[in-house]
Amino acid sequence: MSQAIESSARAEIATLEALDSRLRWLSSWIVHNANHLRPKVDGLKVGGHQASCASMTTIMAALYFHALRPQDKVAVKPHAGPVLHAIHYLLGQQSRDALERFRGLGGAQSYPSRTKDAIPVDFSTGSVGLGVAATAFTSLVQDYLIAHGQLREEDAGRMIALMGDAELDEGNIYECLIEAYKHDVRNCWWVVDYNRQSLDYTTADRMFRRFDDIFETCGWRVLTLKYGKRQLAAFKRPGGRHLQEWIDNCPNADFAALTYQGGAAWRARLTADIGAKANVAKLLASFDDDALGRLMTNLGGHCLETLVEAFDACQDERPTLFIAYTVKGYGLPLAGHKDNHSGMMNPPQMAQFRSDMGIAEGQEWEPWAGLGDNIAAEAQALVQASALARREAEPAPSAVAVPDLTVPSGAELSTQAAFGRIMLDLAKSGEALADRIVTTAPDVTQTTNLGGFVNQRGLFRRSELTDVFHQARIPSAQKWSAHAAGQHIELGIAEHNFFSLLTALGLAAPHFGTRLIPVGTVYDPFIARGLDVLNYGCYQDARFLLVGTPSGLTLAAEGGAHQSINTPLIGMGQPGLTYFEPAFADELALIMQWAFGYLQGADGSSVYLRLTTRAIPQVERADDSWKADALAGGYWLRKPAADAEMAIIFSGAVAPEALSAWEQLADDMPGLGLLNVTSPDLLHREWSASRAARWGGRASPPCHAERLLADLPRGCGLVTVLDGSPGALSWLGGVRGMVVSPLGTDRFGQTGNLPDLYRTYRLDADAIIDAAAELILRD
Repeated sequence: MSQAIESSARAEIATLEALDSRLRWLSSWIVHNANHLRPKVDGLKVGGHQASCASMTTIMAALYFHALRPQDKVAVKPHAGPVLHAIHYLLGQQSRDALERFRGLGGAQSYPSRTKDAIPVDFSTGSVGLGVAATAFTSLVQDYLIAHGQLREEDAGRMIALMGDAELDEGNIYECLIEAYKHDVRNCWWVVDYNRQSLDYTTADRMFRRFDDIFETCGWRVLTLKYGKRQLAAFKRPGGRHLQEWIDNCPNADFAALTYQGGAAWRARLTADIGAKANVAKLLASFDDDALGRLMTNLGGHCLETLVEAFDACQDERPTLFIAYTVKGYGLPLAGHKDNHSGMMNPPQMAQFRSDMGIAEGQEWEPWAGLGDNIAAEAQALVQASALARREAEPAPSAVAVPDLTVPSGAELSTQAAFGRIMLDLAKSGEALADRIVTTAPDVTQTTNLGGFVNQRGLFRRSELTDVFHQARIPSAQKWSAHAAGQHIELGIAEHNFFSLLTALGLAAPHFGTRLIPVGTVYDPFIARGLDVLNYGCYQDARFLLVGTPSGLTLAAEGGAHQSINTPLIGMGQPGLTYFEPAFADELALIMQWAFGYLQGADGSSVYLRLTTRAIPQVERADDSWKADALAGGYWLRKPAADAEMAIIFSGAVAPEALSAWEQLADDMPGLGLLNVTSPDLLHREWSASRAARWGGRASPPCHAERLLADLPRGCGLVTVLDGSPGALSWLGGVRGMVVSPLGTDRFGQTGNLPDLYRTYRLDADAIIDAAAELILRD
């Protein structure tokens, strides 16, 4: 290396060190201001994580201002959110007002948020571990786009996760790691802030080298950054080998406690343990207490030279795990204390910290306070030359046209079978929409009727995979060729991975400028298995079509654990997800056509379809007048008379029972209404919004539920029924003050045939008739 290059490298390291100190100060001050200076109106602790930020500032300075490229994307450790805000503050992309309102209404969010923060955020984080997995699946999506000619290979970025070591306890990380290995994921970095402290305790010493083994087994390169350059230099001195051995064998709890106690405690312990060994006493004597404390905490994750070298050494596409040893609370009086996760500096400590940083009182928010003019100018120049400063805003690709969908024919059909036929028709079409659809399932592709689509469009693999059965001419309904042009990504049985992939696919438009239409199928009861990740995806405004099928008691032979009960309530309660439960094939085709457009709309969301394997007779339509109401949440299948005493309201698979009960009651109850609710979610959401508008003094037209029920007299009774929680429909009685007899499943099912189970769980026509009689006789 020439002297000029060495000089330039040293200058860059010095500038990065200045930026490291600025990030440590600003992240600490953001939290301090929110908790100690900003007036409190509720008396509650605002919170923040000064220690968790301090352990990350060096890593983030090296990454953001040296290693990062414009096309790279980063999921930031949730508790390091203030550091990310500080970075964008230095860039001029974050306002002081937002920082002063950190964790307040309209201010910078507690954890990085794509939808709530004003700064650009690549991945929302907060639920620990989920942002980590998101980077691996986004790498897979990037490979998909490259293989399909939607992204140039040279424009591929790295998907980088900055994680706390406690996140390595999250099981979804290892589920993701296995799936990533299956799909040969590349261009992915995971950087571990290995401070060996979590919220409650220090990390188990038994995990030393175990993480390396796990990741290396899955094909990852593992770089352990344990020592800083000052430590490495000390190890080369006489007595240094003994010092290194002591550090390597020091229990994590002891290391944390000694860090908190400082240089004198380090000296006493080292003298007691290894002071009698050759040259150790002389080595220790060459450092005063402060210098010894700095030496012992000069770990790889706090050494910019070590970090820069490590990042520079990994410029290929191989997935890499960086284990960067750090000190939680590094540079703060909280460093190493076991309670520092939620702890924060008190005002006197902050005043001393400000003085140590060379920041004058009143200059706390100045971006370059505490730095000399020369180094401040160099730091500012490095920031403005960084990848973030050169990154363009996220693209907003145009919508993909949605064609009319053909309604599957047949006198009797299940919604699941109809779904499969609609997807097959799309796969065979030459429509642009079909080319943008990406399907996935957690090992239930066949049993959720996606097989036809996959037969037509193939499995996605970067390297072609031979179908041995087809090659051997063994008959099979699965003709699943695996190649780079395939449009189905098959997953193992792990719903966390399923929802993580749907999230990554659903963010392809803002992440990569190419809109994909993800369609994922899963057994409806197992939506609950991946609920945390589903919530995570919706929170990021990822757009996908989720198909839960089969659902409810229609999974009769599978037993109670497979019979979903509460998924309608999940669909109604999950923000960013619109839930439908169609009964008939023409409803499904209509809703899917609408959904493919809604997924792409500025005000759209993901869509959840709850489908069934139960084949039911299809209804004949006189005209299309029902369609607008069906898309709004419900329509009268049998319109009531003005003096009706009763109405039956149903959703989904119980349509035959509702129709049978209506037919049996119609002669004795002229004008009986039969309402088909296609979306309890839309009806409830609009009703709630309507009520909120009125309470806020804003004029609001009647919501769709009010318009539908306005066809009934106020004293009318309602029988509601669905194969799911009765609460999904029973609320309709509150719209106009009507008495309700709710039917549904609110307890675990059991094995049996459907007629037996519907009778046992009061979902059959007789139960509906009994409920109607109960309402008639209520007075």
